[in-house]
Amino acid sequence: MSGWASGWVRGRDLAIDLGTANTVIYERGRGVVLDEPSVVAVRTGTSQLLAAGHRAKEMLGRTPESVTAVRPLRDGVISDADVTERMIRWFVDQVAPSRLVRPRVVVCVPSDITGVERRALEDATVRSGARRVYVIEETMAAAIGAGLPVEETRASMVVDIGGGTTDVAIISLGGIVTSRTMRIGGDEIDEALLAHVKSEYSLLLGERSAEDLKVGAGSAFPLSEELSERVRGRDLVTGLPRTVTIGSAEVRRAIETPLVQIVELVRTVLDVCPPELAGDVADRGIALTGGGALIRGLDERLSHELGVPVRTADDPLHAVARGAGRCVEEFGTLERVLVDTRRA
Repeated sequence: MSGWASGWVRGRDLAIDLGTANTVIYERGRGVVLDEPSVVAVRTGTSQLLAAGHRAKEMLGRTPESVTAVRPLRDGVISDADVTERMIRWFVDQVAPSRLVRPRVVVCVPSDITGVERRALEDATVRSGARRVYVIEETMAAAIGAGLPVEETRASMVVDIGGGTTDVAIISLGGIVTSRTMRIGGDEIDEALLAHVKSEYSLLLGERSAEDLKVGAGSAFPLSEELSERVRGRDLVTGLPRTVTIGSAEVRRAIETPLVQIVELVRTVLDVCPPELAGDVADRGIALTGGGALIRGLDERLSHELGVPVRTADDPLHAVARGAGRCVEEFGTLERVLVDTRRA
């Protein structure tokens, strides 16, 4: 048994929301114990891990040639299995309390994940020290984490907007009735901002600057008081640093394409919703989760365009991890919503 892998008290099982943007770990009996960016810094040309999480994210765009800062997940799935395994090991090692028994782990996966992609995620988790792995679809975990009554006959609807994917599902009787996933999320919104600033201002921004602009002035619906954000980048003409101020109305125009795609995805799921459940959704509305739910006015935009009440879940960033964590806390009750990878 590997060193850290033996470091677990029986019952200290984990739920891991391994997201494109952030990794969140929930520990049984303790709640959310880790929330770090899904970024690692490795020595160039090797898999030697130098840092992970916040420390590695600070290195994005700032590393010397000997160090590379990377995101090992893209669009909600693993793009580099070896680095992902090392990242999981690094994160879980931060919360390991002792040296006894390896944990059971519940891992969240996108609804449209392929068998090969799911197996890669399971294998990385097992090699990181889990004694047994279960998977749960992110939309189901998000619905549980948002406090939706997923076991009832009446339908609940959830929209989970992460860094790499947007997952939409209608849930009834503890199962997903219909769902759709689109590999568009916060990353594509950032890329739209990068492209806009480059086109309109001949200014090259880094990933962190684009994210700061989205957080500082991003909105999906007109605001009662418009905002603005100063961003600094490299002038593509002179090669020198330059700062510009961009308002929220301009940011809305810049990110309109990915926002329209998200709205249309939700509309598609509503269109295929069984008639018996459509009334439930109209009454109960839609719950928004994930980091994308924090974009100002997104709930108003969806409600305005779809004619359905929309609310943002409490602490939407951690909704998926909290929902998977409830499965860990109430394993006997919620085991039916999990897939045991030994049976799959």
